[in-house]
Order: sequence, then C-alpha cells, then structure tokens
Amino acid sequence: MTSSPEPADVERFRTIVGERLGLSFDDSRLDYLADVLRQRMDATGYGRFGAYEAKLSDPGRDEVRALAGALTVAETYFFRYWDHFRAFAEVVLPDRARALSGRRRIRVLSAGCASGEEAYSLAILIREHLPAAESWDVKLLGVDVNPAMIEKAAQARYSAWSLRDTSTDLRARYFRADGRTLTLDAAARTMASFQERNLVEDDPAFWHEGAFDVVFCRNVLMYFSQEVMSAVVARISRALSPGGFLFLGHAETLRGVSQDFHLRHTHDTFYYQRRDAAELTPPPAVHSPLGPRPSPAEPLATALDLNDSSWIGAVQRASDRIAQLARIPRAQLRVAPPSFPPGALPAPPDLRPAMDLLQKERFAEAMELLHALPVSSADDPDAQLLRAVLLTNSGQHRDAERACAQLLSADELNAGAHYLVALCREHAGDRSAALEHDQTATYLDPAFAMPHLHLGLLARRGGDRERARVELGQALALLPREDSSRILLFGGGFTRETLLALCRSELHASGGRA
Repeated sequence: MTSSPEPADVERFRTIVGERLGLSFDDSRLDYLADVLRQRMDATGYGRFGAYEAKLSDPGRDEVRALAGALTVAETYFFRYWDHFRAFAEVVLPDRARALSGRRRIRVLSAGCASGEEAYSLAILIREHLPAAESWDVKLLGVDVNPAMIEKAAQARYSAWSLRDTSTDLRARYFRADGRTLTLDAAARTMASFQERNLVEDDPAFWHEGAFDVVFCRNVLMYFSQEVMSAVVARISRALSPGGFLFLGHAETLRGVSQDFHLRHTHDTFYYQRRDAAELTPPPAVHSPLGPRPSPAEPLATALDLNDSSWIGAVQRASDRIAQLARIPRAQLRVAPPSFPPGALPAPPDLRPAMDLLQKERFAEAMELLHALPVSSADDPDAQLLRAVLLTNSGQHRDAERACAQLLSADELNAGAHYLVALCREHAGDRSAALEHDQTATYLDPAFAMPHLHLGLLARRGGDRERARVELGQALALLPREDSSRILLFGGGFTRETLLALCRSELHASGGRA
C-alpha cells in the first residue's frame, strides 16, 4: 500500500485536478485529496507521485476518467428540486413551444447529468405537458465527465430510492418492475441520449450557436474555480438560442459571472433566460472601489426604536440629519451618458472620499462629491449604488428607485440594488414587491445579511412568526461576518451592534432564541 503522499505532491495533484477537470478544492479538503491520490496510486500500481503524474498525461485519458469518477458527486434522483421542474413544465416549455412552433424542434441539455435521472425527468415532463409532443422533434442530451455514470444512464434502470420524489401516477405510467429495479418506459427513454464530456474542454462544434433551447447545469458550477466557471457559462450562453433558459443549482448564481441572462423568479425558485442578441453586451470591467473597509471608529447610531412600524421608517428617522439633500436640484441627480473614446474603458472613479464622508455622516457633501465625478464615471455601478443609498436614506424613494432601475438595467444581478428597491417598495406600501426584491437579493448573495433582516421584519409584522424566526436567525448569523463597508452602505446609519440588537429583540418577539 502506498504511504501518505507528501504535501508538495498533494498540492501538485490539486493543480492537475483543476487543470484537467476544472474542480476546485480549498485547503480544508487537502486531506480528502491526499486520500484520493493515495487510492489512485494504489490502484494503478505507482509508488511514486512522479510516475503517477505521467500516467495522468497519457493520451488515452483512462486515468483522468477514473479520477473523474472518484472526485465527482453522483447523488441525484428523479424530479430533484421539484420547483425547477414545475417552472420548466409551466413556464419554460410553453414559452419555448411558442417561440419554436415554426420548426417544432426542441433541444435540451442536461450538463453534469450523473446517472440520467434529470434528463429522463425532463423527458417525462415533455411528454406530459407539450401538446402533441409526438409531432415535435425533441432531443435531450445528457453529458457527464464520469464514464460510469454515463453507462448507468444509458441503461435507464433505477432503484425505488431514485424515484422517492416521483408521484405514484407517474411511476405507474413510466416505469415497470424488472427484478429489484425499475426500468423506464421506452417512449421516454428513447428521447434522451448520453455522452461522456468534460465541460472544462471547449469544443466549438458542440457548443455552437443555437445548439440548445434549455440547459440544466445544476450543482456543477459550484465545484469549479471562478475562471473555469466563467468559461463554462460563456460556452452555455453561446450554445443557448436567444430566449433560451438555464437552470442552476439553488446555491449557484451568475452574479459576477455573466451578464448574458435575465434572472427569472417563479414557482418559489430562480432561473435564467438568455437575453436576445440585441441585448447582449460585454460585461463591465470588474473593480471594487467599495471594497472592505475598517469598521467605523464611532457608532453611526446609538439607539433604535424596535417598535417602529417599518424598517424604512427607522432608517428615515435615523437619517433626518440629511434632509437638506431633498433641496438639491433634481437636475443634478440626472446621470449623463458616459463619454470616452470607442473601445476605451474609463478608469473606475475613486469613491473613497465619498465613503469617508458617509462614514462621518456628512451625507450632503458625499452626494456633492458624486455630482462632481467626471461624466465618464456616471454609469459606474458602484457610484450609482452609492447614489441610490443616499437617496434612499434621505427619503427620496422615487429617485432612489429610478437610480436602482438604471443600475439593474445594466446589471440585474446586483444584490444591493435589489435590497434598496425592497426598501423603497415597502415605503410605497407594495409589500409583495418588497418581498420579491429581498428574496432576489438573498438568492444572488446568500451572505448578504440586510435583506434577511428586512424579510424577517416584514414577516414579523405580517404575522408569519415562523418565517420571521428563520430570516432573523439567518441575519443574526450573518451580521457578525458582514463586510463593514456593506454595513456602512446598507445599515441605514446603524452600527453592527445595533443591528444585532434589533435581530435579537425581534427574534425574541417572534418566539425564537438569539
């Protein structure tokens, strides 16, 4: 038996795994990687890592394929995450049927298909929900890097455990007992095919324009590095027909990855729709002038009325000192279009002086600094967000919502802008829209504490004590780790400690424990 690999060998192995399979493993999983490396060296009979590394370079790729089987997660079952399949059957399929009625052809990709349950679930739904499905040319393709899973998918034989979320009616219509397993009906089985494919490797012939109308790529991107994730999403975008749909796992978002998609929210879940060709624009340059900053040395607020009727009301009272902002001429709040040579990107504006003024509660001066920015910086997303924060806190909710709408028109995956819109919608008495934007913010950025806090307050005042406990508990867990610059931007003038006190008080009032 091979002895435990040296740390340097494990580190090199991690690099190779990232290069060949796109999989990313942080330091906390190095022991796991060391175990896999030792097991594969034992299985191949190589006592030295150098020899095993050479094996990974063999043209036949047999060891890379075996490694993929050892490192990838194959757990799945029919109709997993039912809300996705409801959205597919009730929104996506009718939309695509209307858009494609002329050619009556639909192509669906299940990327990271594992043993095929996802692809076959889609086949069943198409047969159930697409009118005159027999007259359509429907093809579903499942791809996975694990060859053992592809072989199992092609057999279409499953245990009862794989059908644990399948209704009795669908099970009776589409499966027949075959010994100790259940075999999928041929009508659904023949709609899908499977092939071994590594998503990390580009293949222009496969990822050609308009190749697919719907793509499911769930719980795959989360295992990739940021670079690989961006490349894979770019290929999917290229291969999706305009208006086509993309489903990701519940813990995956395109925030900071791609601007090629609209975010959709129905059936209590989120998914994406590819923009039309005319809408597609290059993603903005990534920069972070509002990056991590030290916590304020002095509290921005020392007391909070925990019995206030609304969170936006508490923010408004804490911001009375900036009422003079309302007297700034509206003409100064208009954003001029950028002006710079074609093909040249403007340098990101330095927003640190405005943030310093925000920290010192000199809000009018902060707004004046934003007005004084070069015209070419007017469309900078961080400048727009800071402007929207100041407008929200000053009670200019319509202007704030317009500023957020402009920001979201360029980047609808901006979690901060969605949170600010939620505050404005609450002030307008539109509780439903406030909930929608808060939920969108928490989906796009699960570590963002403030929308969880707002959702908890809305639920508490709406009488939903259970939902209030869940959301307030989440906010209470996130606030200690929340970036200080986000507390400054979105905390309504309150310190981290005051916000934590609010969470504890409201959680206690909802029957929970802090």
